[in-house]
Amino acid sequence: MNDTFMKEKPILPLLTSMALPMVISMLVNSLYNIVDSFFVAQINEQAMTALSLVFPVQNFVNATAIGFGVGINAMIAFHLGAGNKGNANASATHGMILSVIHGFLALIISIAIMPTFLGAFTKDENVIKLGLEYSRIVFLFAPVIMISLAFEKIFQAVGRMNETMFALLCGCISNIILDPLLIFGIGFFPKLGIKGAALATGIGQIITVIVYLIYYVKKPLPVKLKKSCLPLQRSLDFRLYTIGVPAILNLALPSFLVSFLNGVLSAYSDIYVVVLGIYYKLQTFLYLPASGIVQGMRPVIGYNYGAGEMDRVRKIFRLALLMCGGIMAGGTLLCLFFANGLIGMFTTNPETIQAGGLALRIISSGFIVSSISVTASGALEGLGKGVQSLLISLMRYVVIIMPAAFILSRIRGAVGVWNAFWITELISAIASVWIYRKSLKH
Repeated sequence: MNDTFMKEKPILPLLTSMALPMVISMLVNSLYNIVDSFFVAQINEQAMTALSLVFPVQNFVNATAIGFGVGINAMIAFHLGAGNKGNANASATHGMILSVIHGFLALIISIAIMPTFLGAFTKDENVIKLGLEYSRIVFLFAPVIMISLAFEKIFQAVGRMNETMFALLCGCISNIILDPLLIFGIGFFPKLGIKGAALATGIGQIITVIVYLIYYVKKPLPVKLKKSCLPLQRSLDFRLYTIGVPAILNLALPSFLVSFLNGVLSAYSDIYVVVLGIYYKLQTFLYLPASGIVQGMRPVIGYNYGAGEMDRVRKIFRLALLMCGGIMAGGTLLCLFFANGLIGMFTTNPETIQAGGLALRIISSGFIVSSISVTASGALEGLGKGVQSLLISLMRYVVIIMPAAFILSRIRGAVGVWNAFWITELISAIASVWIYRKSLKH
């Protein structure tokens, strides 16, 4: 495949070929998240609560890796589209080095803050103990996560989606297999409980990095990690951060939101904290296929923007929006008709199932319209307009939903919080259309 296929191949087959491997990868990854939670839930509901409370910090670490990777991806795609391979190599090299640094910082900070963080949301000593057991192991692998996702975005930027899919599949499937073996001590494996879930996650991430390294050596990429690119380049590094930091915040804001909502919901019952944790596990399964489409779109739209192909940029966006909307429509139907069954995968408590089923049905009413914000935010990242993308995320995760959830909870309790979700998505979608159209003119 030549280096200009992103601006020459017809848009539908191009976007499909770029997005489909990512959709499959995201589905398997989300299946891992659900399976991981399912096995942890078999330990006891306290273990599931601990996992829910650790989730915001874990998600922030992942957000840092993915968000900075978005900066790497956008820079590489733009420079390749503009025909500047030297800057593309430098973007990849500096992106990888900075990702490793981020990984070690995340390891140190995450482990240090967890006792205080967990104590802020629960007084149950056993929940805190389980949360610390899980987090101290899972965050040891933070540098591995950063390296893995830097490689992922480099491979995606040059259109190597199948290789990315295979690497992710290897890690996720290994994780799924190891989860029950290490949690319950099957065969010659030790019985580690919640620590086994954390270890399985780390091993899966290591396997993913190994696969990327094999591909990098055996199937050379159009961009290289080069020693000659190591010297400091302030303007390039600044550009990586101007795209990456807003993308990090985009992805980290849900963690901030979860912590805020946990505080609101815990005033009514710990059951609602569990329900929120379960919802975000299920949401991962529903939104990650749409995220796969956005990941496939991002390098294509960035490449064409760098090449000055604005008509293709607009067509790519419209097609990606249609595909995301279709996925979210399917997710809506699933949640409306099978809400209690989905919640029942994670708990046997009838009260939790009942409360969770109601929550899922209410929240899912905003899924379809949310595809507008999701697609617009991803497209803006691909265009290198990180600040505009961040504005959309701020509306979805802070500006609208937090006040709405707080006020409505005072009126209708936990049910008010669930209604804040769809109200937020509707308002954010309207604003997203305006922001995207305005940004495209500049």
